Amino acid sequence: MKLVYTENNRPVTDSLNVAEKFIKEHRRVMQDIRDLGCSDEFRQHHFVLSSYMTSQNKELPKYIMTEQGFTLLAMGYTGDTAMSFKEDYISEFTRMRQQLTDPYAALSPELRAVILMDTKVQKLENRVEEIDSKVETQITLTQGEQRRLQKAVSAKVYEFASEKDERSPLYQELYREIKDRWGVPSYRDLLRKDMQAVIKYIDAWMPKKVCR
Repeated sequence: MKLVYTENNRPVTDSLNVAEKFIKEHRRVMQDIRDLGCSDEFRQHHFVLSSYMTSQNKELPKYIMTEQGFTLLAMGYTGDTAMSFKEDYISEFTRMRQQLTDPYAALSPELRAVILMDTKVQKLENRVEEIDSKVETQITLTQGEQRRLQKAVSAKVYEFASEKDERSPLYQELYREIKDRWGVPSYRDLLRKDMQAVIKYIDAWMPKKVCR
């Protein structure tokens, strides 16, 4: 039987455990708990009435207690043997508490160092992914990408107009459609993540007068 175990994510022990380790009758430990002069609020938080099944399949009561509850109860137990068990319980409560707050507390320093390094690498990878996501979803076109888009627009306009005065309205029409379709005030405000889709749109574009 473990000195201390976890329940509801906190370290606890129980009256059966205490009775066994302090070599007392369980009914006497139960009575000691009931006789404690603590407040009802303290008792409610640190001594929880529960039950266990005997080897004869009979259900009997027991108390589950927190570290503070055990400390208050054990204050009344004296003698060299009792003191040794108190020290064991205190050490075990401390170890369990550390284990709950730091799941790697029981590992060797070498293994903890490896896990710590892995954690740092994972955080770095997450940061890189976050930056990549911002590049995709928040950052607009670079100057190079803007020039590429301008060249694609010019190439498409030249397919439909050989004269300069014919090309101007086509430029205006195509740029206006791009801005309307992607909801931006200028093609320079297009997001990088949309660049390929815009290029495909330009490649497939036809002037409205040709569509008619």
